[in-house]
Amino acid sequence: MVVASPTPIGSEKLIAVEVPIIDLAARGPKVAELIVKASQEFGFFKVINHGVPEDVIRKMEEESFNFFGKPDSEKKKAGPAQPFGYGCKNIGFNGDMGEVEYLLFNTNPHCISQRSETISNDPTKFSSAVSGYIQAVTDLACEILDLMAEGLWVQNTSVFSSLITHLDSDSVFRLNHYPPPLKDRDTSPSSSFQIHHQGNNIGFGEHSDPQILTILRSNDVGGLQICLGDGVWVPVPPDPTSFCVNVGDLLQAMTNGRFVSVRHRALTNSDKPRMSMAFFGAPPLHALITSPPEVVTPERPSLYRPFTWAEYKEITYSLRLGDSRLNLFKACPDKEAQE
Repeated sequence: MVVASPTPIGSEKLIAVEVPIIDLAARGPKVAELIVKASQEFGFFKVINHGVPEDVIRKMEEESFNFFGKPDSEKKKAGPAQPFGYGCKNIGFNGDMGEVEYLLFNTNPHCISQRSETISNDPTKFSSAVSGYIQAVTDLACEILDLMAEGLWVQNTSVFSSLITHLDSDSVFRLNHYPPPLKDRDTSPSSSFQIHHQGNNIGFGEHSDPQILTILRSNDVGGLQICLGDGVWVPVPPDPTSFCVNVGDLLQAMTNGRFVSVRHRALTNSDKPRMSMAFFGAPPLHALITSPPEVVTPERPSLYRPFTWAEYKEITYSLRLGDSRLNLFKACPDKEAQE
């Protein structure tokens, strides 16, 4: 179980590292080169001049805060999350927990419309805000994925993006709300959030994203951290003018290990509530996950066996939040990963 704990935790170290910021307005091969470099070194970067309209962002944020500001009894009408809908503190199905409440959506417009009936007093307005936001960040994800392919010298530059634009794409959209500290919080017995000590708490524990690519935006409140390995964590300063981009497990596999799927977490370490909006770009369940030939060479043979997203998703749902999954799909599995 992910439990509340201070940071640094145990032998962990926090270091200040400037995460890459990429200006998408710059255009040209240099942008693709910078994206590849960031994806190889960090598995994470920020993008500015991203083209997502401010009013699309504002509408989604307003609708999100309106929902999370409701009494618990009202919010619970939109749950429980199985997996879609409203969830509180429980993350997944295997006992992981954190100081977070969330809404999870399938990105299909019809599903969003149906789900909105239990979320908002004005479901049409809510559904419109969610669908408009998802379309805008899907376009952004596709632009970035095409630039990644270009930077890797892959001839078919839509090889990655075509998976998340497919009619049967399994992409999801998640709204996470990390409540304020104890002094500002309702801690009555009927409240879902009761913290028994001061200090930083785990909102969403250490993990990597299993999908292809994550497009994340948060309000102007800190809490996101990325891991550089060996217990070294880097706080990501909040910036409402940018989007954060995470490489997911599938993209690490499809780039034959060139890109790294970044491990990250969220802490409730601010004096204000933090809210994040995350689009997880995923392929259809039946999609076969393989590397384009340009990234497989005699010197760097295939690191992973072909597998479907359905196979990988099933494994993901069977494991704990922080468990490593990709090693189970190596072409030559480590003995350690099999035990």
